[in-house]
Formats: sequence, C-alpha cells, structure tokens
Amino acid sequence: MSEPALRLTPLHAEHVRRGARLVPFAGFEMPVQYSGITAEHTAVRQRAGLFDVSHMGELWLRGDLAEQVADALVTNHIAKLPEGRAAYTCCCNAQGTILDDLIVYRVAKGRVLVVCNASNRDKISGHFREHTQGKVSFEDESDATALLALQGPKALAILKTAGTALGDVAKDLPSFRVRETEVAGRKAILARTGYTGEDGVEIFCRNEDAVAIWSALLEAGQSNEILPVGLGARDTLRLEARLALYGNDIDETTNPIEAGLGWVVKLDKDFIGREAIAKIKADGPARTLVGFEMVGRGVARHGYDLKDQKGEKVGICTSGGPSPTLGKSIGLGYLPVGMAAVGTHVVVDCRGRETEARLVPTPFYKRAR
Repeated sequence: MSEPALRLTPLHAEHVRRGARLVPFAGFEMPVQYSGITAEHTAVRQRAGLFDVSHMGELWLRGDLAEQVADALVTNHIAKLPEGRAAYTCCCNAQGTILDDLIVYRVAKGRVLVVCNASNRDKISGHFREHTQGKVSFEDESDATALLALQGPKALAILKTAGTALGDVAKDLPSFRVRETEVAGRKAILARTGYTGEDGVEIFCRNEDAVAIWSALLEAGQSNEILPVGLGARDTLRLEARLALYGNDIDETTNPIEAGLGWVVKLDKDFIGREAIAKIKADGPARTLVGFEMVGRGVARHGYDLKDQKGEKVGICTSGGPSPTLGKSIGLGYLPVGMAAVGTHVVVDCRGRETEARLVPTPFYKRAR
C-alpha cells in the first residue's frame, strides 16, 4: 500500500521559493532548515527568527461552560484564568500518563483555544470531542488555521514595524497573554508564547492571510537580519531551554511528576488522571528527567542507554545533540531519583561507544531578562 500524501501548510510555496530543505514531519512536508541549523539557531538567540508551525492543531471550545469543561480535561487551571491569559498544561489519561502537552488560551469568556502537537491532533481532537459533547460547542479548526512564531530579542520591534493594532506590544501583551488584533493589516490572534526560550509571539491567522503576514514580518525584519527558521533549529532551541518534546521526553508512558512538570498539575481541582497523579506525587516518582552535558567526545541522541560507572543500564536518553549556544553536547534523560543529583557522572552508550556525561542544572540556557 502506498503511503498517504504529505499535507502542506499554507506557506509551503514560500519554503520552496526560499530553498528550504523539506522533510516529512507529523504527516506534513515541513522545512527542517533554510540557511543551516546553527545560523538559524543563532539568529533566534541574538536577533529574530520566523517559524511556520501551521502543522499544530487548533481546537476551539465555545459556550458558557467552555472554561469549566476544559478544566476537567487538563492538569492546570483554566477556569481560574483571567480573560486574555494562556496556560501551559498536560492532558492526561486515567492512569495519569500524558496524552499531550498543550497551551490553552482563554481568548475571551466562553471561548477557549487549545493548541496541541501535530502528531497528537487526531487523538486530542477525538478526546476533547468526546468529553465536550452535549456541554459546549467543539470545533477542530486546524485545517483552516495557520500559525507563525516570531521569536528572538528583536521580535517585538519587528512586529511593530510590520504593523499591529496593539499600541505597545511589550506593555499591552505581557508574557502568556493573548489578544485578538491585526498583524500587517490582517485579522489575527496574537499570543506572547513560544517554544524557543526567547521572547516573542505566536500569530494565529486564516490560511489565506498566512503568506501576507509571513512576507510582511520578513520584510520588516530585514534590518535586524531576521531569518526563516526550520524544525532543526526549533529542536536545538527548545532543548537548550529544557522544553519537553512529545514523543521524546514525554508520552503515554510518562507522567507529569517524573517529567518535571508537576508545576502544571493543580490537585485542588478535578481532572482526568488526578487520582493517579496524586498517588505518584505522594509516593514519589521512581525516576526523573535530568539534564546532562557530555564530558567525553560524543553526541547523545534519543534512545541511547544511560549507564552507571559499573556499566549497568540505569536510564535512557530522551533528547540530545550539540548546543550551538553553549558549544557543547547536551541531553535529557530519565534516571532513578537516587542518581539524579547535579554533578553525578553517568555513561552514555553512543552506539557502542561509551562516553562520560555529567548531570547539570536545567534549563541549559536561560535568556537575560
């Protein structure tokens, strides 16, 4: 049987025109890089980068009970969010393991936007549809929605040059806020969120407006040497910031407590998986997600075994690779709680080549405020 055709975002022709290297990702053909991962990564850390993340899922809950219904499906508080606020959260099953990690936006009273990972869209859309039936209106509007991420220290200045209906983005749109506005003369939902460890915004718009906004932002950012950025640098940026990647660091075999996401779990409310997670928290997790840097020469990758000094397997690397900002190789992985102290040395089995690593505090990189 032939493989299903890859889906294209509304910006696909722009990626081709700019010479992007395109790869299959979560059912889409997506740009992995344009000018190079290191150059794109550095642009975001020092200036600004523009991402096409239109493959992500956008799910809407509308109705008088939208906030309360969302509250019962995720671990963080939604009903208590003021209007115009966003929250990072997990959606769990009854066993307390993670179906997906989400950002939930309370755009306005009775209007809740849930953004899920592309690889989990069908699963999460079905989960929300089932649990919202007869309570609120539910719509999966992913296919009609484009999403752009403008990230980096120059991002807000570039947005101002491109044009927005907000007077002063820095003041009118603090971190993790969301507003309905205009960008480059097109209607959009603007959120001060992202997945890079840098300041910036994410812009939700109609498919037909995506090229106009994309082009306006790149033109406005020319003096700041903005670059379009692919999935390769998106991964190195989020790893430096210790932002979890679903399918690598978290999945349906992991729970929020061991993944270091206990801060998004609010046990003072009811949600699916609450009892299981409360027990894990009370008992203490057996393992925990740690950060490490390579001491010897070698690059840690997802799936590599982590061993103790005696050569016994004790854990697994979930994410890893060179850090363009730090100039060293770093990684994340699960280890027994008793071995998780900063400074502990472990061995990474790099395809048969055993390389020493040292546990370090995370995030590996934190931007200056």
